[in-house]
Amino acid sequence: MKRARVMVNGVVYGATERDGQVVLDDGRRLWPDQVTWLPPFAPTHKPRTILALGLNYADHARELAFKAPEEPLVFLKGERALNGHRQMTRRPAGVQLMHYECELTVVIGRQTKKVKREDAYDFIAGYTVANDYAIRDYLENWYRPNLRVKNRDGATPIGPWLVDAADIANPMALALKTTVNGKVTQEGNTKDMIFDVPFLIEYFSSFMTLNPGDLILTGTPDGVVDCQPGDVVVTEIEGIGALMNTIST
Repeated sequence: MKRARVMVNGVVYGATERDGQVVLDDGRRLWPDQVTWLPPFAPTHKPRTILALGLNYADHARELAFKAPEEPLVFLKGERALNGHRQMTRRPAGVQLMHYECELTVVIGRQTKKVKREDAYDFIAGYTVANDYAIRDYLENWYRPNLRVKNRDGATPIGPWLVDAADIANPMALALKTTVNGKVTQEGNTKDMIFDVPFLIEYFSSFMTLNPGDLILTGTPDGVVDCQPGDVVVTEIEGIGALMNTIST
């Protein structure tokens, strides 16, 4: 099932998808442009921890002229960085390079501690799409992204849907695609991750506890390009959905 969280006339509703429409919890059916989209997590399961991977695709590491990491390169994000489908993300004045990052995002379903790789999928509630914009001007260096790169308010659109884990047969074989103003600029596949989803759950849970609603953003393949104000960016993952975002000033 595809689930969402939307706002209509100032009221927040849970919603599902049916025949291209948004079906609210009260039964009303609306078109996607008739609602305000929010990050698709339940109010009772807001993410307490948001983990994001850098350089988790070898081709993206090569694109940035770095060798692939030998262990996960991870940073933390705050909840205020998250933004919804069809929303705006600001490009600060004077920035020379701001690019999208289409990322499969794992949503944890139950408390996760010292989980073995072979059991990892049992702890996943579902999957969504994130666009984890980066501003390269703000990097301290490639391996230690500072707060302004990944924790700016509204800088990480996520959604539109949270797709139940049971509906994704193999999350490690999903096509990713990004378009800018309708032109395809990035294509890849989750099979090319350096550290796959089961590995990441085993790795993180070996030293920290993950809770229901926590997020793992799993990195992006190569093909990132600079985005300018007015650009409409769509990051899409097979079977999960297409996340649309517009760059503003």
